[in-house]
Amino acid sequence: MPSRRLMIAGAAAALAAACAPAAKKDKTPTGRTQLRFATDWRAQGEHGGFYQALATGEYAKRGLDVQIIQGGPNVSIPTLLSNNAVEMGMGSNDFVVLNMALEKRPVKTVAAFFQKDVQVLIAHPDVGIKTIADMKGHPMLLSGESRTGIWVWLKAKYGFTDDQLRPYNFSTGPFLADKSVVQQGYLSSEPYTIEKEAGLKPAVFLLADNGYPSYGTMAMASQAFIDKSPDAVRAFVEASAIGWKSYLHDDTKAADALIMKDNPEMTPDLLAHARQLMRDYGIVESGDAAKGGVGVMTDARWEAFFQMASGQGVYPKDLDYKAAYTLEFLPKAPA
Repeated sequence: MPSRRLMIAGAAAALAAACAPAAKKDKTPTGRTQLRFATDWRAQGEHGGFYQALATGEYAKRGLDVQIIQGGPNVSIPTLLSNNAVEMGMGSNDFVVLNMALEKRPVKTVAAFFQKDVQVLIAHPDVGIKTIADMKGHPMLLSGESRTGIWVWLKAKYGFTDDQLRPYNFSTGPFLADKSVVQQGYLSSEPYTIEKEAGLKPAVFLLADNGYPSYGTMAMASQAFIDKSPDAVRAFVEASAIGWKSYLHDDTKAADALIMKDNPEMTPDLLAHARQLMRDYGIVESGDAAKGGVGVMTDARWEAFFQMASGQGVYPKDLDYKAAYTLEFLPKAPA
């Protein structure tokens, strides 16, 4: 299975073309509000709830004509949003959101569909690494993005040092060649690849289950769209929450067909694998979502992340981080 961060030829150009701000009407012939939603990568199980809402008509019944646009390499969803090239888009983690606050982009995060970020660290199973703390001193393969993201938290919590860092080029080769190496990954991606291709079942550590406070798979909206169509934003969040719950527990054949049409690299087995892991690890329905419903965010959770990041000097302590999100569009908590 290719890493979800592998360079895919033409993906950026395809997304740019799809998101070109052509003169389009706000309403379709059916009277529905048009809404382009840009994801953070090629279609996959981790996007399944949005495809489920599309396939089952949850968006349509709320007056929306949603187009899901795949992301790709070198594409900035915050830039597309702040330039009004799309109405809504996906935020991968809290650093993406707080960077928008720092840059004063006219974008707000309106829901968090993953209560747990799906980033993991992967180690060989027979080198004595039983916890993340045991990785201290081990070479760590991290991408440039991760060095300004999860590495900040790892250093703060575990005392890791920069001399452990090694470049990660999204190949499992260096990891397989050196048992002392630890590498980054995504829960349903790199561990699956390593086990299927190398016959090695690696030790996998989900950062979220070890205290990493970031949300994942957030819905973001341009301020212009919020101002113009707040009911459409609310409808998108509500329909997506229903779509995510359904994707985890109901028939997903129609949604999976849409995913595989957009991204032929996906297979039914891969999608089922991702769905099972999301259930097993409580990616969508754990934490605050157990009471607040799928998609919930809280001020306390955002404050905790900001305090961690600003405490490490990533952001100024007086940053108005609350400008980057709003709780007003969250669905009502289940009774």
